[in-house]
Amino acid sequence: MVDVPKNGIGEMNVSHGSKNKYGRMDSELLDDLGDAFIQHNHQVERKRITMKFVITCGIFASLNHVLLGYDIGVMSGAIIFIQEDLRITEVQQEVLVGILSIVSLVGSLIGGKTADLIGRKWTMALAAIVFQIGAATMTVAPSFEILMVGRLLCGVGIGLGAMIAPVYIAEISPSAVRGFLTSFPEIFINLGILLGYFSNYMFSDLSVHINWRIMLAVGIFPSVFIGIALFIIPESPRWLVMQNRVEEARSVLLKTNENDETVEERLAEIQLAYGIGNADKHEDKAVWNELLMPAPSVRMMLVTGLGIHFFQQITGSDAIVYYSPEIFKVAGFKNNSNLLAATVAMGVAKTAFILVATFLIDKLGRKPLLYVSTIGMTICLSTLGFSLALLGKGQLGIALAVLCVCGNVALFSVGMGPICGVLSSEIYPLRLRAQASALGSVVNRVCSGFVSMSFLSLSRKITFGGTFFIFSALSALSVFFVHTLVPETKGKSLEQVELLFQDQPKLQGSKIETGDAEHLAHNS
Repeated sequence: MVDVPKNGIGEMNVSHGSKNKYGRMDSELLDDLGDAFIQHNHQVERKRITMKFVITCGIFASLNHVLLGYDIGVMSGAIIFIQEDLRITEVQQEVLVGILSIVSLVGSLIGGKTADLIGRKWTMALAAIVFQIGAATMTVAPSFEILMVGRLLCGVGIGLGAMIAPVYIAEISPSAVRGFLTSFPEIFINLGILLGYFSNYMFSDLSVHINWRIMLAVGIFPSVFIGIALFIIPESPRWLVMQNRVEEARSVLLKTNENDETVEERLAEIQLAYGIGNADKHEDKAVWNELLMPAPSVRMMLVTGLGIHFFQQITGSDAIVYYSPEIFKVAGFKNNSNLLAATVAMGVAKTAFILVATFLIDKLGRKPLLYVSTIGMTICLSTLGFSLALLGKGQLGIALAVLCVCGNVALFSVGMGPICGVLSSEIYPLRLRAQASALGSVVNRVCSGFVSMSFLSLSRKITFGGTFFIFSALSALSVFFVHTLVPETKGKSLEQVELLFQDQPKLQGSKIETGDAEHLAHNS
């Protein structure tokens, strides 16, 4: 027998044959402690592997958004040289810039259907292929007409990609980090915009016949990584359940959740929400009929989902990005190099603050960030209108214009930018999610196209300052919208979020109670 001091408090006898006061062998306790330690290490390791896997899926699924962002960023500078090279008019310039947003609604509508037919993953592949063809056509375009053909194809590809990535990521993400992961597409849009600005700046000194073509051609390269991604990321487990491929869905959930109990709980929720085994469920009216003639709960989902898309674009976010060189020119900048350098600064601010939102969205929640974003944007837009209308082209006017533009895009990136995609991908029930999200993308692109195609003409009639006063008033309305109609979805599963729009939702912890589950299965 060996006496072991115990921190000066007393002595503890340890012997292979001795028993403690509970009558258990000390060796058994040591075995239990060893098993617990191994179990803990196993859980930690599984959590690490799970997070690594879902982050990889989120990154690869967001690559199409690099293409969207790059197109937005590069076109703001390339249009200067296209106008000079192809001798296009101001109206043609507006059409060339704005038509992408309008045409992308076609891609979004197609994407909602293809996402349900061929799956989320292969819809992303289709988006990349269509965009590649369009970008290559634009690169070699000898005339405005051919350029427009390429632009139309790019628009369809962007529409496909813009609606499917948030849906896919929301459906594959654990609840605790869904906001973080679903904001990835907005990060990649901003990264693409920044790359577009750098491309403008780097190639601006080349021949006017060559530089804009190289700028557009660079946008083809990210699609190579998209092809690689298709061999790595799995299909959405919720889409697999829709296809009654339950075992495949379980296999994916095992890779994206930390423990088996959570996997079975989530799988049961998904099956119940979609109505597996419920014969009456599949006799319901078609999805589009349900969206056009919605039940009260679905109507509230649509008001929230479509409304946030509307306010994201009607406040001029895309117009500021597309026409930032024109805005800075009105503010007092003199040459193209300085204009493009200022847009790079704007792109840096836009990209940096989306990273802030990414790390706060699951900690603070959706609504607090939306409040900061919408209130801050309202202040920046009204101040920018004041600067452009009253301060003229002096140094103070230039400095204030740059500060307000950078502040506006930064505050947009903190809230309205990423959270629009997050909310619209998590509030709809599974059977409606893809096509309702597609409808949201349509509203987004229509508003973006309307603003982009009318911005220059409107600014010529009521001045740039007057235009930004209108944007600031619309931004003030968005604050009211967020306060009254946007629910907090932080930490809830997709199936629990659906219950927020029911008449009497009752959530308890991380589980859906039996009564609620039955209500969800029969009425949603």
